Amino acid sequence: MRQWIYLPMTTSPTLAFTPETLRQHGLTLDEYEKIKQLLGGREPTLTELGIFSVMWSEHCSYKSSRVHLKRLPTRSRRVLQGPGENAGIIDIGDGWACAFKIESHNHPSFIEPFQGATTGVGGILRDIFTMGARPVAVMDSLRFGPITAAKATPKSELHKNHSIMEGVVGGVASYGNCFGVPNLGGEIKFEPCYSGNPLVNAFAMGLVRKDQIFYARAAGEGNPVMYVGAKTGRDGIHGATMASEEFSEGSEAKRPNVQVGDPFLEKLLLEACLEAMQTGAIVGIQDMGAAGLTCSTCEMGGRGHVGIEVELDRVPQRETGMTPYEIMLSESQERMLLVAQKGREQEVFRVFEKWGLDAVEVGRVTTDDKLRVLEHGKVVAEIPNQALTDDAPVYTRPLARWEPPVSREMPQHIRLNQTGDLTDSLKRLLASPNICSKRWVWQQYDHMVQTNTVEAPGAGDAGVIRIKGSQRGLSMALDGNGRWCYLDPRLGAMHAVAEAARKVACSGATPVGATNCLNFGNPEKPPIMWQFSQTVDGITKACEELDVPITGGNVSFYNETLGEGIYPTPVLGVVGILEDVHKAAKMRFAASGKAIILLRAAAAGDLADVESEFGSSEYAKQILGALWGYPPELELEREAALQHAVIELIQQRLVDSVHDCSDGGLAVALAEKALPNGVGARVNFASDGLPAEFALFGEDASRIVLSCDPDKVERIQLLAGEHGVSADVLGETISERLEISLDGRVVVSAAVSELSEAYEEALEAALRAEPETVAADASHG
Repeated sequence: MRQWIYLPMTTSPTLAFTPETLRQHGLTLDEYEKIKQLLGGREPTLTELGIFSVMWSEHCSYKSSRVHLKRLPTRSRRVLQGPGENAGIIDIGDGWACAFKIESHNHPSFIEPFQGATTGVGGILRDIFTMGARPVAVMDSLRFGPITAAKATPKSELHKNHSIMEGVVGGVASYGNCFGVPNLGGEIKFEPCYSGNPLVNAFAMGLVRKDQIFYARAAGEGNPVMYVGAKTGRDGIHGATMASEEFSEGSEAKRPNVQVGDPFLEKLLLEACLEAMQTGAIVGIQDMGAAGLTCSTCEMGGRGHVGIEVELDRVPQRETGMTPYEIMLSESQERMLLVAQKGREQEVFRVFEKWGLDAVEVGRVTTDDKLRVLEHGKVVAEIPNQALTDDAPVYTRPLARWEPPVSREMPQHIRLNQTGDLTDSLKRLLASPNICSKRWVWQQYDHMVQTNTVEAPGAGDAGVIRIKGSQRGLSMALDGNGRWCYLDPRLGAMHAVAEAARKVACSGATPVGATNCLNFGNPEKPPIMWQFSQTVDGITKACEELDVPITGGNVSFYNETLGEGIYPTPVLGVVGILEDVHKAAKMRFAASGKAIILLRAAAAGDLADVESEFGSSEYAKQILGALWGYPPELELEREAALQHAVIELIQQRLVDSVHDCSDGGLAVALAEKALPNGVGARVNFASDGLPAEFALFGEDASRIVLSCDPDKVERIQLLAGEHGVSADVLGETISERLEISLDGRVVVSAAVSELSEAYEEALEAALRAEPETVAADASHG
């Protein structure tokens, strides 16, 4: 019978924790008193204090967001697993299920861009294959500070932004390419508020048979608990705590809090885990992500309503002299915790030995619902699982309505229609950082590995992959608009959901599930929590109306540096199902002589509304240098009708190109369709009495640009009408030129090659403008 030697755990203190020590662990005095209460009145050991600090951190406990996240819709007939596991899962038919999740790695990517990004990708991939799913695609949503010279941007900040961007992109590419998963693109935006807090949100998707899903739950008294994968080091200690606080001038000294990734080892870990699962000997499995061994043990035990006991002497270590505190809190990468069936240990060991990985029995399942940690036979930590999970603090933070310091009406100094020719304005807009081609980024990603990719980065509104062995496919898209959420968080969040779903619909797929990454500032500030609450309300409303449940996600708070926060930035990842992947729609114009149609669901507002909404557009910010007003109005019932209509049009093969009309408005959408093949357009539409800039560059919601054979126009208009959607003929495709007329007057006329030059070369030109920054960034790779 096993004998334990307990360290003294009496009601008298074993350690005197000063307020400074508690502050360093991210704990308040009230939280410390609650810890003692949950431990039966005794003081915690240092190891226990560290365990509580990471499990009660904002990053792990969601203590400020949990009360709001409960409002999100999480169920549908397709949802097999909602929030609460490593990834959400939806039923996609034919016995298959899709696991998907989005996570942030913002703080590590600011401190160490390359490694922060690599471990962000590695972590989200482990979340997918922990569920028994093989990862089949990734995307990323990235936010950086300005990379083009401007009076308001100091040269030192510009250098820093270049360095962070190159390091992050290099890290994303390195890990995904080496691991062997296609990157289907995503989105990249630039705003001054992200200079001190870049956002790196990684979105991954995997496939699993419905009857082969695994869960992160321990079960079975006496079953062995196994540690598999890489050895434990001192990297990443208190990474979760670091991600739960603002940045200060000394934050870059926290490089040891950033883990170091090894994509080749993770590839071996993937194959070994999936093979071990096939033996039938695995009861439960969890990734050692944030909070490392601590999180995986107490959460697996908590979900299974059992206890887990681990003996740290057995944990594989790559450094000598590691303390229990360091071993339990290390966030070294490429590690998993398994619970296997007793008596079948050798089956599991053989699999991991085959793949050259450590696999060690480090503990066992107990029935006392406690996490028990031993070193040299002595108990160094003994905590009820519930104390670390369900009993973690939950705060209903105060809310205070906040208005951005911008005018809600168009400033009087703005002058429109000065020249009558907006060709140069279109070129400038196409070259602006938020709209220009991101080819420089996407060319670093391998998008064809696994040979399932149907739509590559930049080729469509969404990424599309086929499911081998069937005609079916999956579509995935990302969207977030921090500037719109800054102006109106509820409406901006509704737009993020709607546009991500619209992108999926534009590929021909039916949106069926969503995951969200909610990036915000300090939750202890009432205006930030008001923004967060409003955002959750907006996501809830849009997901309910569009029938797209949230299956999980991530909250990233404390995105502030020296008290300056980011825009409220919810990022939505949406997954859709294509019944026939061969019917996936293309974005680009394919040939001359095709009719061009604008599908539109939104009703036009009056002039005052249009002026106000125009102030939130890329044109207002980039060309006019001003920001005002509100995001465009969004009628969700009409948006749903538009998406249903375009999906039906695509499935009936009535259209040959489809593109969402969003950033930059109708003129940019037409240009983006023209550039890939050099097939232009000649269009003419009514201004409805609005200034030409409003008609061309306004970003009204719920619009899609189509092209089709002229003899199909009538059928398209008939079907659109059945959905309550207008389908207006704008013109026709022509060879190598884009001509846009308003009320019969030409306002844009340019060769497609001229527009392509502005669009394709802008990002690289901005990076080349500071060559010393590129050289300096070599240290990140």
